[in-house]
Amino acid sequence: MASTQQHYESGPRTPGSEPVGELVQRASQQLTELVRNELRLAQAEMKEKGKSYGKAGGMFGGAGVLGFLMLQALVATVIAALAVPLPVWAAGLIVTALLGVIAAVMAITGKKQASRAAPPTPEQTIENVKADVAEIKESAHR
Repeated sequence: MASTQQHYESGPRTPGSEPVGELVQRASQQLTELVRNELRLAQAEMKEKGKSYGKAGGMFGGAGVLGFLMLQALVATVIAALAVPLPVWAAGLIVTALLGVIAAVMAITGKKQASRAAPPTPEQTIENVKADVAEIKESAHR
């Protein structure tokens, strides 16, 4: 019996003759290697996407700065156009007042939107969780 056991452990193996423990160990190693490789791939993919998002963010930032400068030039143009029939100071005052009114309307509208969103808690989800807990408690008492 000992020689048969020794021959089994050290002799040539045919497919399907490996011990279950060895197969489980090999499968575990292969699964671990597969997961590591997938994580490396995901990391590389996310790094590449991060670079693209970074470039896109830079472009959007640049566009925002240029858009802001464009609006400033437009304001200067409106002041210059109003300065033809009016004194420059009056044209500047009119444009400044108009921009102030627009800013005030936007601030009031923003405040109303924020108050509609308050409080910043997921109320429906909280109610659903409370109902689920109550259902679980009720079924546990039956």
